[in-house]
Amino acid sequence: MATSGCGLTSGSPMADDVRPGTIGRGEPLKGADLTVTSKSFTEQLILGAIMGIAFEAAGAEVLDRTGIQGSIGSREAVRKGDADAGYEYTGTAWITYLGRSEPIPDPREQWEAVREADAKNGVSWLAPSALNNTYALAMNQSNHKKYGTNTLSDVAALSKSDPDAVTLCVEVEFANRADGLPGMQQEYGMSAPTKNITQMDTGIIYTQAAKGSCVYGEVFTTDGRIKSMNLAVMADDKKFFPNYNAAPMINSATLKKWPAIADVLDPITKKLNNAVAQDLNAKVDVDGEDPHQVALDWMKEEGFVK
Repeated sequence: MATSGCGLTSGSPMADDVRPGTIGRGEPLKGADLTVTSKSFTEQLILGAIMGIAFEAAGAEVLDRTGIQGSIGSREAVRKGDADAGYEYTGTAWITYLGRSEPIPDPREQWEAVREADAKNGVSWLAPSALNNTYALAMNQSNHKKYGTNTLSDVAALSKSDPDAVTLCVEVEFANRADGLPGMQQEYGMSAPTKNITQMDTGIIYTQAAKGSCVYGEVFTTDGRIKSMNLAVMADDKKFFPNYNAAPMINSATLKKWPAIADVLDPITKKLNNAVAQDLNAKVDVDGEDPHQVALDWMKEEGFVK
């Protein structure tokens, strides 16, 4: 029986009828009681379910505490031992949790720095995925053909040669963050007039960019609407935006007691990338499917569980 509406009610047991596929053979987590957590947005709900299903297949009893509101709640649950594990993003840990102002451009080095710094907090980071949920600018295909921009450097050049062409739809937070619009404009020498910048909610940005109401919309690189709306994403050719690679964040005491957690999760994490994330996220945000069911279907399709 697949749990319905996972993440809406904190603290409900996962009760999926799964057994080991390519992961969890020999049930190395049998006897473990593990609590999985996540934030409340689509991708996090899916990743939390993926992790919980993996633990179930490996023999653990799993408590679902996915869907925690805000950025810090799920992290603090793992740090304090109120939860055992969740997928977290390297850039978020480095900047938000560890208070470092300068992101590290190389994704592996960023993860290594996070892993080392967080060890003293009782938090262990397992190997990261290629899934990098960072910022980008995107445009519809008509505007892409019209203006021919493929990189943020191209957008910066256009902002100088034809300032009226560069209209932006962005979130309020992105408009004011140092690692958002102000920093991006400074790094690339971009000069979009204030009148060309419209602040709005995240979901509306995608539809406005797709319609061409704004030429460029701020998007997240793993969002399923990029593919479903056929948006062209501008490459961050100067690597300004931080790396937000998803990686398992485990309470260190839990990992010490159940070291097999790493072997269970590593093959799954290696399969996660932006294309996979876009497909899974679209099943929820575009097709209206349940995040837990999407996770379960993917785990079965990949052969991780049966």
